[in-house]
Amino acid sequence: MKRKIITTGDGSSTIHIEEWNEQYHSKHGAIQEAYHVFIDKGFRYFIESQKSNQISILEVGFGTGLNALITYLEAEKSSITVDYVGIEAFPVETKELKDLNYSEQLGLESNELFFKIHEVQWESPHSISPNFSLTKQQLFFKDLKFREQFDVIYFDAFGARVQPELWTEEIFKIMFEALKENGVLVTYAAKGSAKRAMEACGFRTERLDGPPGKRHMLRALK
Repeated sequence: MKRKIITTGDGSSTIHIEEWNEQYHSKHGAIQEAYHVFIDKGFRYFIESQKSNQISILEVGFGTGLNALITYLEAEKSSITVDYVGIEAFPVETKELKDLNYSEQLGLESNELFFKIHEVQWESPHSISPNFSLTKQQLFFKDLKFREQFDVIYFDAFGARVQPELWTEEIFKIMFEALKENGVLVTYAAKGSAKRAMEACGFRTERLDGPPGKRHMLRALK
């Protein structure tokens, strides 16, 4: 499928898949969406509600690595210890990564950190810093086998319009089993069908204000 780099509403870039008319991040603002959905409503929510200085995160849809990069920056700023696992069936190509402007938009001096996140070997844990461990795994979401391992899930799959099979009760049951008690799943989506699928698996759901350009998002609690 044909792909191209586009600039989103907040000046940060993302990858656009022309055949699907779908982006890896919100066209209204990639960085804004990452902060609002995953950092504010997921990462910070868990740390503050559980009064914890450590957190285990599963990202379902590692994609461009933007959520991992921002989580790293927030963890370092707050001295939070993070065990981060990113799942991706189809890793982004290096030539595309070079055209993404996240480091510049986030005020970093260079792309060194962003490239380090992408260059570490798949299937093995790596210490990005003393407080941040990263493991990337290349597999399909339906093949996840985690049991009560994570505090927070960033559910960042492509939308149900183009990949409805990723927003089913079957998938959310896998997510529910991967979370520890009091675990949290956050996603940019707010479709009623996704909400009902989460609730059928045992989640308690909340419809929250969405990021710029989107009315609502979902947070699901175990």
